[in-house]
Parts: sequence; C-alpha cells; structure tokens
Amino acid sequence: MSDARVGLVIEDDHDIRELVRTVLTQAGFDVTVASSGAEGVLIAKHLNPDVITLDLGLPDIDGFEVSRQIREFSDAYIVMLTARTEELDTLIGLESGADDYLTKPFRPRELRARIAAMMRRPRSAPEAESMPAEAAAEANGHSERGNYSHNGLELSYASRTVAVDGREMNLTRTEFELLHALLEAGRTVRTKADLVRRLRDEDYDVGSYISEADERSVEVHMGNLRKKLGDSPQQPRWLQTVRGVGYRLAPGEH
Repeated sequence: MSDARVGLVIEDDHDIRELVRTVLTQAGFDVTVASSGAEGVLIAKHLNPDVITLDLGLPDIDGFEVSRQIREFSDAYIVMLTARTEELDTLIGLESGADDYLTKPFRPRELRARIAAMMRRPRSAPEAESMPAEAAAEANGHSERGNYSHNGLELSYASRTVAVDGREMNLTRTEFELLHALLEAGRTVRTKADLVRRLRDEDYDVGSYISEADERSVEVHMGNLRKKLGDSPQQPRWLQTVRGVGYRLAPGEH
C-alpha cells in the first residue's frame, strides 16, 4: 500500500486540471481529479485527501459551496484557484473554508511552494504538561510545541485538538495554526505579516513578498476563528486585536 499523501484536483478545465495533477504528482501525492463540484465532494468524502485544489468557477455548483460542503466533514487543506481578481471573491472563498488561494494564471512553482508550506504545518510534537499560555510563551525558544491552557481553552499541538470549556472545536488547520501562534506568543503582539509568514512556515522574515491581500486573508481567518470560538471582538476572551498592527492573546481571567 502506498504511503503517499492524497491530493484531489477539482477543476473543469482539462488543461489546468492536468497541470495541477502534474504539480501534485511531482510533489509526491497520489492524485485524483474531478471535473465538477458534486463529483469533487463525493470523492473527498471517500478519499479523505490531505490537499484539495478547488476551481471557483465550476459548471454545477460554485467553488464557495463546494468548500462549505467539504468543510462539514474534512480538514484537508483547500487551495482555491480562481480567474477572478476581485478581493470580495477571495474573502468569500476564505470565509467558506479555503486555506489559501491563487489567481489564474499561476506559476506551477508557486502552487507547489504553497502546498509544501501547508504540509509542513502539522509537525509532530512531544506531549508536554499543560501550562498557562503566558508561562508557555516565556519558555525558552518555544521549542516544544505541547499543550496550552488559557481562559477555559485547551489546545494540544500533538493531537491537534482544541476544546473550549470542555467542548471540542472543529477548526480548520489554518485556524488551528493561527490560534497556536497566539497561544505560543502569549501577550506578545503578532503582526499580520508575522502570521502570514507563520502560515507559509517561514520562521523569520526572509524577505518574501506579503501583499495587502495576504494580510487581509489573515483577518478573515481570524474572524472565522472568533466565530467558532464564540469570542467577542469588543470583550475578547482569547483573541485580542491590536488595531493597525495585529493580534495577541487576551489577558488571563482572574
């Protein structure tokens, strides 16, 4: 049996479908393709893929709805491929559950690099004793990504689970990474650019280009995360916005 990771390409354009299939195959994925949204949802349920590339303009149901349906049962990374350049379409795509997006025409090298960065995120981590997030943030170098506990929220990096007041939450991998980044940093502010680099698996500023759309995508993911946690922007329990800069962990409850 193959140990290769599974990729799913949902794309109605034959040439682009074969291009993306080639990119994923060269990156070490076992790739299955679908030419319609309904077919893609059914295949995703059956295969449980690691990564899905999703065309926005499908012939039956649009990519937004496909993403929403897939998110009901899958935490696969979803990269939305779109010929549209309007920011609103990008934001709707991210709000529907996509993790990233690329505008057509795109460079195969860029698609492969984005997917490679995504697949590096769920790194295994040793179990550690649960500790307050602020204390964890002061640990030397944050080298052990273990367990965090803050204001009734529990996160385990090893098992990649999050619970609020004992109730397990269903987060996308991107939402999980953003929450982990804030718990790890404690009361230190993480800028939007920092968080973009975190999602790209860049441990420090290597000079890569970060656009306003990249930072806006972080805002959308954080908004989705807030909704799922039931957190209030005005009286945050966990996610505190530092206006014009980024985000940090809200103070501990006393």
